[in-house]
Amino acid sequence: MEDMIRGGSNAPLGTYREAVDWINGLIPFGIRPGMERILAMMEKLGNPHRKLKFIHVAGTNGKGSTCAFLTSTLLQSGYSVGTFTSPYITKFTNRFQYNGEDISEETLTAVANTLHPLVEEIAASELGSPTMFEVATALAVVYYAEHAYPDVVVWETGLGGRLDVTNIVTPIVSIITNVGFDHTDVLGDTLEQIATEKAGIIKPGVPVVSCVTQPEAVAVLKKKAAECRSKLYLAGEDFSYEVTGIREGLQTFMFKGPFRSIEIGIGLKGEHQCSNAAGAMMALESLRQYMAFMLDDEDVQEGFRRTFWAGRLEEVSPRIVLDGAHNPEGAETLAKSLPQFYKYDKLNLLMGMLANKHHESYFKHILPIVDTLILTEPDFRKKMDAEDLRAIAESLREKYAKENLVIIVERDWDKALQLLKSTTTQEDLAVVSGTLYLISDVRGAILQQPDSEKGW
Repeated sequence: MEDMIRGGSNAPLGTYREAVDWINGLIPFGIRPGMERILAMMEKLGNPHRKLKFIHVAGTNGKGSTCAFLTSTLLQSGYSVGTFTSPYITKFTNRFQYNGEDISEETLTAVANTLHPLVEEIAASELGSPTMFEVATALAVVYYAEHAYPDVVVWETGLGGRLDVTNIVTPIVSIITNVGFDHTDVLGDTLEQIATEKAGIIKPGVPVVSCVTQPEAVAVLKKKAAECRSKLYLAGEDFSYEVTGIREGLQTFMFKGPFRSIEIGIGLKGEHQCSNAAGAMMALESLRQYMAFMLDDEDVQEGFRRTFWAGRLEEVSPRIVLDGAHNPEGAETLAKSLPQFYKYDKLNLLMGMLANKHHESYFKHILPIVDTLILTEPDFRKKMDAEDLRAIAESLREKYAKENLVIIVERDWDKALQLLKSTTTQEDLAVVSGTLYLISDVRGAILQQPDSEKGW
């Protein structure tokens, strides 16, 4: 059916599949921080990004969940919302949502055909070819500015912030969820360097919200906000949240901000989600106070309660939980959250990683809680060799692992999943963690979505 969708009689990309293949075909151009190519595309398109209101979200972890909280609550409050996120879990169209629904295959194909000649023109210039993420970002802008017309766009950064191509926009509020060690090969290997990259989304006069806690990172944000004369709302100083318990399956917390206090319940698991939700709430409060957004208490509470985000402590079948923890901070959160929300005798964990990360710190958090560790490889070109993961785990076994830890290598992720299922009893808990490329495949297999796509 999808391949019957046409992109127009003279369109170089005749089908949805051709459009997606063309965009993904730009992946070999890699991640090339810089704004020249995306700005050139915007200029040729008449700068459509200037027609839109954005909430710009950066951070090491929690960006996706924060975007989900914002989208759900704004929708519940009666606003139309575009949501641009990455990577996606099930299908390429997941990245471009309007009012919670994916962009249609017809519209994606049509917008891709609009971009195709511009991309070829820029590729032939001294700037070189736009990357996959640059084209996806341009596609999102054109979709929202020329086709969907949302009241506000929830806009997630791809990598960092300062040189990330999403940083072409001037938002109405910015959010920096947290700062941790991820993508150190691009962003730097100190918290100050990484915070400096994230702080790059702070724009003159635009309020910024952050739940960053490390003093050296906080100092960077305060300095940048002062330079931009932007009001910084910092968790612990300008607003706070206090976890009040779990009621009827919801985590509850009391949010206390400069404008009002409100108790909020969320269905997403993990105390870190309370932090993400509090940051989202402070951003919404900024919009209510300074941009006259109508956000009634009942709508806000219902919006947060209804929020769902795939692959984050998601129970996809009895005793099987998926969580896309792939860096040290994510692993620490996962290790803390599992015993809070689940009772089990043994914890069996299946994981696969990409090769562009340092995974020792991940294992230091995970090994103390795991009884059986199954190492596999995602179906992705940058996968990390499972035997190399085993070598790292074995080197840390004596100091960090449980006494009887069993480590198994099964490179085929599907066979590894079957092994995970067969070793998990009714009293145990099975967890799949690591790169979202693995989470995507496993989720598709368990939920019987064999046609799922995945990636950036």
